[in-house]
Amino acid sequence: MLAEALERDLLVRIGWGRNGDEKPKQGEIGVITHLPKKSRVLLLGNLGECCGAMNKGGNLTIQGACSSMAGAFQENGRLIIEKDAGDRIGSNMNGGMINVQGSVSNFAGESMKDGTILVRGHAGEKVGAGMSGGTIIVLGSVGREPGIGMTGGKVIVAGSCPPAGNGAEIRGINTKEISEISEHLEPLGLSVNSDALVIIPSQDVTAIFEHPEISVMEGLENILLVPSGKNNQSLYEKLDCETLLKTINQDEDEGIIFPIPWLIEREKVDVLEGKMLSNQPCLVRESPREIDLLIVDQDNIVNVSDVLPKCSGIVLNLESLPKMNDAEVEALIVSLRSKIKKKSIVMLRDRVDRVENLLRMIIDLDLDGAVINAATPGGNRAAAALPRIGLASRAMNIKEQGRHLLIKLDESPSAEDFIIAKGSGCSLIVAPSSDEKLEENLVWLKSTINGWMSDLGVQNLEEITRRNLRAIDYDTAAISGLRLIGYDRPLPMWLGN
Repeated sequence: MLAEALERDLLVRIGWGRNGDEKPKQGEIGVITHLPKKSRVLLLGNLGECCGAMNKGGNLTIQGACSSMAGAFQENGRLIIEKDAGDRIGSNMNGGMINVQGSVSNFAGESMKDGTILVRGHAGEKVGAGMSGGTIIVLGSVGREPGIGMTGGKVIVAGSCPPAGNGAEIRGINTKEISEISEHLEPLGLSVNSDALVIIPSQDVTAIFEHPEISVMEGLENILLVPSGKNNQSLYEKLDCETLLKTINQDEDEGIIFPIPWLIEREKVDVLEGKMLSNQPCLVRESPREIDLLIVDQDNIVNVSDVLPKCSGIVLNLESLPKMNDAEVEALIVSLRSKIKKKSIVMLRDRVDRVENLLRMIIDLDLDGAVINAATPGGNRAAAALPRIGLASRAMNIKEQGRHLLIKLDESPSAEDFIIAKGSGCSLIVAPSSDEKLEENLVWLKSTINGWMSDLGVQNLEEITRRNLRAIDYDTAAISGLRLIGYDRPLPMWLGN
């Protein structure tokens, strides 16, 4: 409907029958997102989370109310909500206009960078929290701690206003500002008086902080591979180092085939780079091939809509997105899923120190798997991530449900790393490639993996278990739960075989 309406310059009406009878929507989530420029949509009903999010320049009018994160990540365009809106309206918006004819809940304009939010009613707590640009106009009163953590932009309050939050201060409105906002208010028959207040960043910066670096300070090099006790494989036996990544509803022979268990992180892939790479799926940010997965984060969530139909799946990166509840994450997933192919893979990504919540979410939202970043604030040893992932996976029966766990490392993995990850219950390693000669490296890695499989006495990587893994030193044994090389019996702190 939208494509045809754009061609004919028509308004898309949703919520009415063929005869004009009202059929309002009730509670739908993740709807009318990624609206293109010059599009126009009128929708009747009360909507759920993330309505009108990621607007790229369209005009959307909701004849009803919205839940949280309406208009989130908006880049351009106009959103009109004729009733009330929930928390965090316009979260992380970067342009355009949002007009709420009722009131809004807490954190309106959270982390917004540009654009204008007009609220005719009242606003809840912490309006403009963390904003770095743009203007929020509230014609009613606001809740406690307005402007907390703001570094730019301004919040104009025509009603009652409590003391500003940490990092913000309050002053009176000036004539120039009244003139500037009148262009938004006069067409609506509205105005503000000279007694309105303006919340701006404080001149006395008191809330400066620096986030700790997220890193992996040691990889899997202190873990050894040991034979399973079987004879090594014949040189002429077929060895299978492929990995099949599929959705939980696909048949056994469907899905994405990985010649080696490496999801390579890259900006994009040049199709002429080599035969091996042409068959090796990658995790890209732009221009995905049919075999590639697309990473979706705060930097590209608005612009991925055009390439979503071309990829084989998506990884929604919760690390780079604002803190969201399950309903808001589901709303984003619903929006993105509506634009990808039917049997595409959908996964979430987060850090290992939040792995329990991450795995709970992929089960509750019925997703295909999780990418677990082994990095943590201040640095982490990758070996320490393995037992935490394994225990959380076992407690939630992840493998039995057909869901995949992928571990993310900072540097290019070795052939041994892939086998160690497999033995620890991870389907794939996600990591960048630091080798300029990637095609040659892929060929060498595959032959080296085959050599290890032959020596370990397995025909398939799925046969690798924790029994094939040993720690080189006592410290690695203690943090990984693996037996120390040379010990036949596990020590009390060890978690398994």
